[in-house]
Amino acid sequence: MPAPAPSPSARWHHHTFPGKKASAYRSAHKAGRSALAAQADGSASMLRQRLDLPPESLGALRFSWYVPALIDAAVLGTREADDSPVRIVLAFEGDRSRLSARDAMLSELSQTLTGEPMPYATLMYVWCKDCAQGEVIGHVRTGRIRKIAVESGSARLNRWLDYERDVRADYERAFGEPPGRLGGIGLMTDADNTRSTAQAWYGPLTLLPPAVARNP
Repeated sequence: MPAPAPSPSARWHHHTFPGKKASAYRSAHKAGRSALAAQADGSASMLRQRLDLPPESLGALRFSWYVPALIDAAVLGTREADDSPVRIVLAFEGDRSRLSARDAMLSELSQTLTGEPMPYATLMYVWCKDCAQGEVIGHVRTGRIRKIAVESGSARLNRWLDYERDVRADYERAFGEPPGRLGGIGLMTDADNTRSTAQAWYGPLTLLPPAVARNP
């Protein structure tokens, strides 16, 4: 997967949300690395890439980010303050007949407003101001969105941080079931709920195949 860049040649697309001001994304360099610079000013939008990856092909996801400051007013998992300076977003397909009536309604609303149904499940990697590292954070409106706080607190600001996450294991821990097909991946810097600002830089996203084939 190429480094994120707001360019059709890289197959990344800027996805905006109805009624939301869009965040700004641009190619940049930061602390010796090629990066994607993200700036939110009371805004929320996402760069994303469509995928069609079967669950047996899911391995690890490598990503990196550089965050200079957290959002003081942010409280992930709340309606009024669910903002994060960085998010890596994974959208999965699944058996939609298992959705609750509420989630089915939200998916239909998404279809009406955006032309796309809500993903069956969305897993995000985020930086939380005051969550426990590794905590799974729910969503106030739906159980089909879960966040994992891969970073917490301000101790490691102003430096590049590199991660490698087992996507299947993280999904199963967050949702209590095996993942379906991976339909898309994205990154997002948002500060719309707190009406504040946020800045970050993202490095390349790399999806790795399972490390070892399962042999009898």
